Amino acid sequence: MTALYRLSQGLRALFSFAQPVDYALVAAYLSPPLLARFRELRRSEQLHSLRVLRALLDEGDTPHDLAVVGLLHDVGKSRYPLSLWQRSLPVLLKALSPRWLQHLSDGDPRNRWLRGFVVYVHHPAWSGDIIAQGGGSADSVWLAAHHADDAAGWREHRLYTWLVRLQRADDMN
Repeated sequence: MTALYRLSQGLRALFSFAQPVDYALVAAYLSPPLLARFRELRRSEQLHSLRVLRALLDEGDTPHDLAVVGLLHDVGKSRYPLSLWQRSLPVLLKALSPRWLQHLSDGDPRNRWLRGFVVYVHHPAWSGDIIAQGGGSADSVWLAAHHADDAAGWREHRLYTWLVRLQRADDMN
């Protein structure tokens, strides 16, 4: 992703307070327990998730479980909310030294200096756990837990095409 793209993401997040969240659309796909978890996301993350869902829906046939994950793939980030600098540093470090990112992500998320790195790496697994606790399907749990993986490693998995769609929608938004 280019620096310009990341800048536009930051600006969208900064001005998210001025944009409405379409909770009616969200409620059409999420059960009450999962809707409650969606509401725990920051407003900018809710809007990002809605853009991901709309991108999936724009592609045509969107299975319910894929739509659920479009909305909740980042819900694991709600465990440890991040400031702007905590969200930015891991993205930069991943580009510069993925090995250091992995090393720093083994820290304690309660440490404010390490929190961004830990959340960046572990939020997919946490998202899967939260979806499972909210009664989500096994397919939704798997997709959330693997949404940041290299999809090429899952070519033979039955949900590979859904994973690719989710990643494409996430990357665009």
